Amino acid sequence: MDFQISGKRALVLASSRGLGAGIASALAAEGVNVLLCGRSGERLDANCKAINARGKGKADWVWADLADPEFVPGIVAAVKDKLGGIDILVNNTGGPVPGTSEDMHPDRLESYFQSMVLSVITLTNTLLPEMKEQGWGRIVTVASSGVIEPIPGLALSNTLRGALVGWNKTLSAEVAASGITANMVLPGRILTDRIEELDGANAKRTGKSIEDIRAASVASIPARRLGTVEEFAAAAAFLCSQQASYITGTMLRVDGGSARSL
Repeated sequence: MDFQISGKRALVLASSRGLGAGIASALAAEGVNVLLCGRSGERLDANCKAINARGKGKADWVWADLADPEFVPGIVAAVKDKLGGIDILVNNTGGPVPGTSEDMHPDRLESYFQSMVLSVITLTNTLLPEMKEQGWGRIVTVASSGVIEPIPGLALSNTLRGALVGWNKTLSAEVAASGITANMVLPGRILTDRIEELDGANAKRTGKSIEDIRAASVASIPARRLGTVEEFAAAAAFLCSQQASYITGTMLRVDGGSARSL
């Protein structure tokens, strides 16, 4: 299917690896010009070279840290310089450290709130006027299946990503008449470096092997396997398509059926 977004311009946050890198690649495959950002110039450069070698949408990158209070003005300047404007914004952030509710000390909570919530909302608000003026825009925010069913041992993630749910739903109704959609994509167990890190932490906490942790995880998924970055990225890219113009304010689960709630 042709998503009819060739030539559009997209900023993909936290795209040096994992889900962000996958989404940037999927959008570029549709002819979208993408700007990647993150904290590893080496990985970002490699991602851009791989995208540009395909000869479809062009890719460029900029170093950026969502935890930096000056993140928003810096990335907005880069969008103007490297893309010339914005049509698609993919809000993606790294996950916080594992822990219980009692581990959410004020300094840790404040630090991750800056990178996972405040930077996302402030950046979106800053880029919205251009989308409104042109009468077209796509905002896709990557969260976690933990906003549907809180994940044990990830209290900080459950809390902060949950805050984005109410924000996205509110925003979607406010901008719909301007031709802008705002949706969320919720990954379940997608095979990324983040999953490797979480499985390792779980193994250390429980005394089990990583293999046993992984086997138990797969057994709990109706699809009986982990998802791939490409599968997740394809779902996110569809929400940026012209065909998805009447889909807004939703949360799309990409979890192999893991969430048992309706």
